[in-house]
Amino acid sequence: MKAIVIENPGNIEIREIPMPEVKEGEALLKIKCVGICGADVASYTGNQPFTTYPRIPGHEFSAEIVEIPENDRGLKKGDIVTCNPYFNCGSCYSCERGLVNCCTDNQTMGVQRDGAFCEYVAMPVERIFDGKGLTAEELALIEPFAISQHAVSRAVIKDTDTVLVVGAGPIGLFALLAAKQKCKKIVVADILDNRLELAKEYGADAVVNTKKQSLEEFTGEFTDGNGFDVCIEACGAPETFLACIDSATFGANIILIGNGKRETSFIHSIILKKELNIHGSRNALKADFINNIDLVKSKKAGVMKMVSAVYDMADATKAFEALKNNDGTLAKVLIRIG
Repeated sequence: MKAIVIENPGNIEIREIPMPEVKEGEALLKIKCVGICGADVASYTGNQPFTTYPRIPGHEFSAEIVEIPENDRGLKKGDIVTCNPYFNCGSCYSCERGLVNCCTDNQTMGVQRDGAFCEYVAMPVERIFDGKGLTAEELALIEPFAISQHAVSRAVIKDTDTVLVVGAGPIGLFALLAAKQKCKKIVVADILDNRLELAKEYGADAVVNTKKQSLEEFTGEFTDGNGFDVCIEACGAPETFLACIDSATFGANIILIGNGKRETSFIHSIILKKELNIHGSRNALKADFINNIDLVKSKKAGVMKMVSAVYDMADATKAFEALKNNDGTLAKVLIRIG
């Protein structure tokens, strides 16, 4: 079969590799569509610390079931599905407590193990989710949506809360969609007007371009000087984390999704003074995938506006280069495999 392989940073090849070995309890899947995650771009550029080379990237995907053993989940040959790509060990302290999303030996497809940018994969049946009639493109967006859904679930968000989402990239926009299911007043902050326009289309009650207006000033006006009840950080930058602390009201929840690499310096007494609740978030759980499939199917969360471009498998290098040089105009980029 064919596979998209990052041989080393900056070098992608379409390579012929053996078909996957299907073990007991696994299904053979034919890949349909795969999204390029920021982690995949980081692997391509050499900035992903957990990636070894050569590596087949990809963990946001849809597929058609080719072969599957008898199962109690109603899954059968020909179904279009998506999957949970985070493999946990099952025996560490986190796994024993049911925190499988933060397994101490987590192996995510496309990072610590080969991913879905290939024609076929073998997947444990327990990791496969019925697509319920969604398109291959929609199902390739369920995993990043699940990342944000899980993050939003980390804090109790009340219907009366005011929520700030900092960062209007795909993960921030998915966080907006997830938060809209819980409360009615959500603001999105970014430095790019085109992304903020998309946030408005997705239901943001207000947006603020922090290159043009002080977030502190905006927060004071929008919240009558109180600050936001929930701040969701979806950039991974020190500046945006500190902006969330400054924008949060006393007793607020701060949720961190953005995965940053730079150190953040601040006087931590502000966390004590405001009695802030700070929640980290990693990966997603089975319930997040199932809930999001249902949300998209119910039309309560339209995800296809997120897709900026779709490339064929042969043009993988062009797709990765486009995202490497993204000026902010691209949101989700998909590659069509089969």
